[in-house]
Amino acid sequence: MVSRLAAYAITAAVTVSQSLTYQPSYAEETAGETAATEVLQPEFDYEAIKAMMPPQPEENSPLVGYNDKKSWWFSRNTTKTPPSAQHDINISQYDSYYLGDVSRKVIYLTFDEGYENGCTSQILDVLKENDVKAAFFVTKSYIKSEPELVKRMVAEGHVVGNHSVTHPDLTAVSDEQIASELNGCADYFKEVTGQDMPPFFRPPEGAYSIRTLEKTKELGYKTIFWSFAYRDWLVDDQPSVQEAHDYVLDYSHNGCIMLLHAVSEANTGALDSIIKDLKSQGYEFESLYRLP
Repeated sequence: MVSRLAAYAITAAVTVSQSLTYQPSYAEETAGETAATEVLQPEFDYEAIKAMMPPQPEENSPLVGYNDKKSWWFSRNTTKTPPSAQHDINISQYDSYYLGDVSRKVIYLTFDEGYENGCTSQILDVLKENDVKAAFFVTKSYIKSEPELVKRMVAEGHVVGNHSVTHPDLTAVSDEQIASELNGCADYFKEVTGQDMPPFFRPPEGAYSIRTLEKTKELGYKTIFWSFAYRDWLVDDQPSVQEAHDYVLDYSHNGCIMLLHAVSEANTGALDSIIKDLKSQGYEFESLYRLP
């Protein structure tokens, strides 16, 4: 992340004050329509972001092989500050993120969708009622089984990201299979929705290597890891709604890329109060298109 920010500072020649510019909303862009309403979007203060970013490697460790499998991890803290994370690979050079704009109280809300557990419609209802846009990472099998839900995600302005065709460990498959996994999901998404799939990918199981990050970038994707997650995918071992709410509130932080699983009934039940309480604390929810 540091090297990405340094590159921005050198090439952008942008004023790093909190000046404002207008950008069309994602829903308007994906619909290919003229923007009827425009969204006020602050320029990024890259110096402030760099100062508040936890340390990340500026180059890959020589001890890490080209396809050594890594599993994404971050160091959770109770100070509500952006957590540090893996220290072996300079993920920023592969257009990979685990944090966003850490200089502001902003959250990028994301959901992983491997299969449907009857919760997504309610999640979409809550997001709509609270005027929040999220990202849903879907597999091809999910699109096949739930085309109307995917169409609704698109129609309501959410990012629908690539989570592969069959949810494999990409470090265990060939370069050609990586391309097939991502292209197959994207092609089917376009067949169902008529839209190009947004250029965001979440690695199945959080498994990655230098090779898979490199190949994913070559295919035109930004890899989206996370700085918040918990064991919410175990449908038979769910926390209470209050516990889910409290956990999210306790560990949210500036620039948080929040991973929730849409199969979780606890997350679904807590989502409305989570959003309202985070907003009351001054947090804003933004699209992955607005990552720095």
